Amino acid sequence: MVAKNNQIVFNKSYGTIAGAQSPQVTNATLYDLASMTKTSATTVAIMKLVEEGKVDIEKTIGDYLPWVVGNSKAKIRLKDLLIHEAGLYPYIKFYESLLNPDGSINSKWIVPVQDAAHQLMVTPGKYLANHWMDSIRMKILNSPVTTPGKYVYSDNDFIFLGNIVEQVTGMNLQDYCTKTFYGPMQMRSTGFLPLERADKSNIAATELDNYFRNELIQGSVHDEGASTMGGIAGHAGLFSNATDIAKLYMMLLNGGQWDGQSYLKPSTINLFTSYQSATSRRGLGFDKTARDNASSKDPYPSLSAPPSVFGHTGFTGTCVWADPDNQLLYVFLSNRVYPTRDNKAFSTLNLRAKIQEQIYQAIKK
Repeated sequence: MVAKNNQIVFNKSYGTIAGAQSPQVTNATLYDLASMTKTSATTVAIMKLVEEGKVDIEKTIGDYLPWVVGNSKAKIRLKDLLIHEAGLYPYIKFYESLLNPDGSINSKWIVPVQDAAHQLMVTPGKYLANHWMDSIRMKILNSPVTTPGKYVYSDNDFIFLGNIVEQVTGMNLQDYCTKTFYGPMQMRSTGFLPLERADKSNIAATELDNYFRNELIQGSVHDEGASTMGGIAGHAGLFSNATDIAKLYMMLLNGGQWDGQSYLKPSTINLFTSYQSATSRRGLGFDKTARDNASSKDPYPSLSAPPSVFGHTGFTGTCVWADPDNQLLYVFLSNRVYPTRDNKAFSTLNLRAKIQEQIYQAIKK
């Protein structure tokens, strides 16, 4: 999907929900956004709470999360989480503790029918024990810390930020983002736990999981970490379609205005979407254009993207890039991990970047 000057100029869908013999995707099909969740839910939530004086990014994790107090991670600033310079471990395989030695699921933790003690949905038909969240917290607290100030992209940064949103607001990330953004902006397809809003047949399948859930993942979050958190997490779990996602990022391009309402201040957007690190290309939460784009052999996100561009990519084959200089928005959603993440064709073809570059070439013409 491409939008220019607040107008959608191209919005087309190609391919199928889950390979041959399955229905064609449409512009209404929901996709697992993967790490686009980091900006499309967690970061915009933090931005709003900063504006309201409820969160200060110069403060520390320990200032907001009582369960971290006393741990070395309590002293980490929120700003360092947002720019991935907190020194946190990149990724923890939480799910491995849920498996028996033979790789089967441990029935002590996961049961086939939801009950009072097992409320966290991994997939329909797999429900995780409520107190598992305590295990996740302990694993995060016990994980190693590398040198702060060095750029290390970490899901754990945004798991903490999502927890801070929930602690400060008293709502889960889904409810807070829906109340603050998705609901008022009529983003009806956008949210966590998509099966609560959409039919499975209208959700792009992601992977034939043969390492944890041992089933086709369709309508449940692909990211194993988010799946062990009940599908709502600061780093992954959001689903949407391109038209809905466009509303959120056009609001950001419009200085916080959308359909006659104000959601964020221009100054907040400028702060979060500008370069914020001396050592990386990152803004606060947002990914940005590589600083050496003009001379690089591997330009990012594409050769013609100016320094003002901000957005994020996702492991499932997604991206959103907003360009204030050209009032341009590019959304690409796919399920490139279907049927397996081991298929390298998507990355070899460099599709997201090549399409974005074609958009810029078309504008120049």
